[in-house]
Amino acid sequence: MSITPATDDTMAKIVALCKRRGIIFQSSEMYGGINGFWDYGPVGVPLRRAVEQLWWRYMVEERDNVEGLDSTIICHPEVWNASGHLAQFSDSMTDCLACKKRYRVDQLENPGVCPSCGSKQMTEPREFNLMMKTFVGPVFDEEHAAYLRAETCQPIFVDFNTVRIATRQKLPFGIAQTGKAFRNEINPRFFTFRSREFMQMEMEFFCHEDESMEWFEYWRQERWNFYTKVLGLPENKFRIYWHEKLAHYAKAALDIEFEFPFGWGEIEGVHHRGTWDMQRHAEFSKQEKDCKYFDQDKKDSYFPTVVETSCGLDRICLMLLCNGYDEDTADTQKEGMDEDVRIVLRLPAKVAPVQAAILPLSKKLEEPARSVYTAVRKKLRAAYDDTGSIGKRYRRQDEIGTPFCITFDFDSVDDNAVTVRERDSMTQERIPISGLNAYLADKIDP
Repeated sequence: MSITPATDDTMAKIVALCKRRGIIFQSSEMYGGINGFWDYGPVGVPLRRAVEQLWWRYMVEERDNVEGLDSTIICHPEVWNASGHLAQFSDSMTDCLACKKRYRVDQLENPGVCPSCGSKQMTEPREFNLMMKTFVGPVFDEEHAAYLRAETCQPIFVDFNTVRIATRQKLPFGIAQTGKAFRNEINPRFFTFRSREFMQMEMEFFCHEDESMEWFEYWRQERWNFYTKVLGLPENKFRIYWHEKLAHYAKAALDIEFEFPFGWGEIEGVHHRGTWDMQRHAEFSKQEKDCKYFDQDKKDSYFPTVVETSCGLDRICLMLLCNGYDEDTADTQKEGMDEDVRIVLRLPAKVAPVQAAILPLSKKLEEPARSVYTAVRKKLRAAYDDTGSIGKRYRRQDEIGTPFCITFDFDSVDDNAVTVRERDSMTQERIPISGLNAYLADKIDP
């Protein structure tokens, strides 16, 4: 990951917009907030759920060889011993004695120099474990210690055999899950990009070692397609970073990176994990048979090789916000002005928090306009807004990324048609109410 200082105030504008429109804002803000934790508001929740559902449909529901799982956040502590998290899941940190700020050593542009105040009075690097610790039961001692999961993949390895038997799957097949993960980051930063509580979406694909690199290439392309074809984002905003230093058990690893306003940042990793995970859990659990696969045709028992796809839901949402944020000019009714700056989120229509907004030209039209709203919301994420001028309502919807605004005017009562205004081009088209849902469905998911 290559992070560079922001060259403009785009991120500040995005953060301000997210708070103003109820997309994302700091947790516990009335108490001063807590660094690295973020709440999703009424507009942010449907965005995040839409992205998660799109990923789930693409990775699980449209495939016969991937199954779903929803595991607990707290696992048996030995899971994290087997995975190596308790011994090795750490970052080197250093403190500035002058300004009291703390940094990850690998993120310092000039080692030994504080990036904030320029002081060279830095402490010696020391290891800092990223696992968040808690206790299970009424006694708070080491015997009852547990950990919030740092990644969602470990329970997948632990549940491999149970899922395989229940679904009658044969190798190769995958297990996917989405859920919360927690990392006690030294220095959370860049809005939601690096947080201490976040949503992961992971899939572990189990296969024979001989065909593992073919599956690695397959999933690399599938994940690239998700961003460029399913979400429809421009390819020039992405790049692939190949890891040069690999774990001893891995054959290949890469990051799919997106160009954020603050620089290139990882949004997904595709990893060839070898048989290391399954062997470690067999060793620590003493249940080798649950970690191996018996091939009935070849009469061979072996540890499956794992190819992993791992992405952060919050980072994808931030990517969509950064990619979609735009400012242009539009007609205005403000005194002494013909045009004004229009803030617009050009979100993909299939994941927009509101896909269609019904805007009656007058509150006198509420009854027939609401009937249109009721019909549309059965098929799409819809909103109804009758407050303020039509221009102000357009602007409100533009700022939350609504791709289509539907105006119900006095002519609509007679001709049974409405005016559909498209967010990006601002063109308007008269559409019969009877064909409105079909028109919108074709536009949103052609």
